[in-house]
Amino acid sequence: MTITEALPQQTAAPAALRWSPRLWGVLAVLCTVLFLDGLDVSMVGVALPSIGSELSLSTTSLQWIVNGYVLGYGGLLLLGGRTADLLGRRRVFLAALAVFTVASLVGGLVDDGGLLIATRFVKGLAAAFTAPTAMSILTTTFSEGPARNRALSIFTVFGASGYSSGLILGGLLTSLGWRWNFLVPVPLAIAALVGGMVLIARDKPAASGGHDLAGAATLISGMLLAVYSVVSAPARGWLDPVTIGLFVLAIALLAGFVVIENRVKHPLVRLGILRAGSIVRANASMVALMGSYVSFQFMMTLYLQDVLHWAPLRMALALLPAGLVVAFGSPFVGRLIDRYGTAPLIVTAMVSLSLGYVWFLATAGTQPHYLVTVLPTMLLLGGGFGFGFSSIMAQATDGIADSEQGLASGLVQSSGQVGTALVLAVVTALVSTGAGAAEDFGQFHPGLNLVTGVAVVGLLLNVIPLLARVARTRAA
Repeated sequence: MTITEALPQQTAAPAALRWSPRLWGVLAVLCTVLFLDGLDVSMVGVALPSIGSELSLSTTSLQWIVNGYVLGYGGLLLLGGRTADLLGRRRVFLAALAVFTVASLVGGLVDDGGLLIATRFVKGLAAAFTAPTAMSILTTTFSEGPARNRALSIFTVFGASGYSSGLILGGLLTSLGWRWNFLVPVPLAIAALVGGMVLIARDKPAASGGHDLAGAATLISGMLLAVYSVVSAPARGWLDPVTIGLFVLAIALLAGFVVIENRVKHPLVRLGILRAGSIVRANASMVALMGSYVSFQFMMTLYLQDVLHWAPLRMALALLPAGLVVAFGSPFVGRLIDRYGTAPLIVTAMVSLSLGYVWFLATAGTQPHYLVTVLPTMLLLGGGFGFGFSSIMAQATDGIADSEQGLASGLVQSSGQVGTALVLAVVTALVSTGAGAAEDFGQFHPGLNLVTGVAVVGLLLNVIPLLARVARTRAA
């Protein structure tokens, strides 16, 4: 159901959009789910030292509390989005949200590290279905154009608010006990589940497709193996025979998936969606945005807590300005997309990101000053994320039929997750090269160089086509 179908009397000027209470309720449910996703990631990151201490987990095991979630999330995102298209978005969304809620509750009650990691993996699997399905429900409920851009802007605000709120809440709740980081989101998830059951319109499964079992098997196994190879490579070694073998097997499975999709009558994923240059650029931009942003936050978390020995709450407040810029700036991005289009805004976002990392490199030295180096960088990164996320998501789904909105949103979110896992894994290897504990920021410079390079590549991928288009327009 599109917004025009929901409001048949309002066929006048599209600028005078008025949403019914039900539409606002649907958007609130979808935003709550994205908020919970951001909340979960940031809260758990702050709580890791306390979890390791109480459950006697080694550093390697502790990393899998994060990596287990990334493995399930990144491995099945593409399948999750397509499953929603084929089986019905409402059905898949509610079932996955129920699993997410139960996994959160169990994670806060277990006393075994292995079980905790297992609940994180299950939670990641559930999020792989809720995230793209929420996005596809949004893009099929709100018509392409001003309505969808406005909804995407609000959607982004909640994602950023979840992440920034999770940093603060994580610091507060960890002081009470790390289990509260898992239990506090449960009531919100239950509320979203009930709201979704009441407000989200029923939709019918696709009339065709969904019988591509070989494609599903190769996609699931290939994506899971690819993400596992990336997140486990730093500990095992990038040139270790097992690591190389896993990468080769993952590539072989994904290549087999491509062959199958080009031959079956009803492919699970229509690969022709990647023929559009704007779709490909949107996915590459998401890799650059998420991979650089999350990796930089990771390095700053290590530096502020492990090197400067800041308390979790103090560290969270230091990184908070980026989230605040996103939260307060994102509501205006929809209007800017309406006026200028997605391409100029994505370029602006990549410029802001690149400037943030370059400024940090230029001024940090071995002892970064907060007011001179860290604060300006966080403001620039917040601007980059705020301009970039909504614009990239809009570009990735513009012009896509409703029957493939889940596929398009799953594809761009998969790019973000897999890109994050890859860049973060390389950054982790780079900053762990030095012997012993770091005494200043010098050990983090190689990782910062990589993050800066990723952002600059993302900028070039977008600015070159934009300049070429401007040149063609002037010539015409």
